Amino acid sequence: MSDKNETLSLFLAIVITLGLTFAGLWFLIERWAKISNTNQVNSTPVVNPSVNNNPANSSAILNSTTTSCSIPNLPTGTFNYGGSTTWAPIRRDLDPLLQSICPQFTLRYVQPPVEKPGSGTGIRMLVDNQLAFSQSSRSIQGEENQKALQKGFSLKEIPVAIDGIAIAVNPNLNIPGLTVSQIKDIYTGKITNWQEVGGSDLPIIPYTRSKEAGGTVEFFIENILNKENLGNNVSYVSTTTEALRKLASSPGGIYYASAPEVVPQCTVKSLPVGRISGQFVPPYQEPFIPLSECPGKQNQLNALAFRTGDYPITRNLFVILKQNGQTEQQAGDAYANWLLTPQGQELIQKAGFVRIK
Repeated sequence: MSDKNETLSLFLAIVITLGLTFAGLWFLIERWAKISNTNQVNSTPVVNPSVNNNPANSSAILNSTTTSCSIPNLPTGTFNYGGSTTWAPIRRDLDPLLQSICPQFTLRYVQPPVEKPGSGTGIRMLVDNQLAFSQSSRSIQGEENQKALQKGFSLKEIPVAIDGIAIAVNPNLNIPGLTVSQIKDIYTGKITNWQEVGGSDLPIIPYTRSKEAGGTVEFFIENILNKENLGNNVSYVSTTTEALRKLASSPGGIYYASAPEVVPQCTVKSLPVGRISGQFVPPYQEPFIPLSECPGKQNQLNALAFRTGDYPITRNLFVILKQNGQTEQQAGDAYANWLLTPQGQELIQKAGFVRIK
């Protein structure tokens, strides 16, 4: 009897021990599962809304549906493109995003071998079959289309954004603004002293890039100077960066450039411009932010005035493509159509231009 009791006690002890062991294991397994679920929830990426203010992080504004390539009629291959220097922010911020979404569509930016890059150079390279499509800050000229027709195709321009031309001066210059007519007279040599337009007795030093530099200069001569020649008083610079540096140390200096290149600057100020005297419209959002607060605060584009045309010096940015029924035309069409999507227009705005739709 004693042996049986001892055997029973031993059996019960083993059963109880096993039961406690399994119960402990079950508890640990459930606890581990809860911890794992919690970690998965906590590790979900959080999108910081402030990144939308940085064009370099422009992909943050796209929702998950835009990560797949859904551009109609998008061809496969590598396509050369080039042209306007004004387009540099779009090439920097938007084009890499397009290629990450659609890796089968490869864009290859091509610099001209000898000439300076620009709208005119890009269109010439397009006509010479060196590019699939080009980017331009001005419309196609008649002679350019004639050259294309001689090669068996025509050119087409698709507007995708709006840009303004801002007039930059030394920050110490004290005038309320300039009319378009006064700007013309300054750059054709008819007005040579700031005293003639309400400023102090100070010689005017107009700066410009050469006409061969690109579409901005061509647009300025065509639309502001009415095709008149630049005056003998004009000083030439190679780049906008050089011009802005000279303005900062030249009390009488003046320069014109794409508004996104000028308005946010900390060393120069942009002037309000009007069609008639006394009705000036600033290229920046009012109130003007003093340059002493820059770069902590920077002036922003007056996008509404650019879009409505209240600001008098605006232009479109164009994708220029061949009308030849080939893959190149398909590539240019698809690229322009992507820029005209809601996502593309929002990204254009983030890059510093004004959406066209």
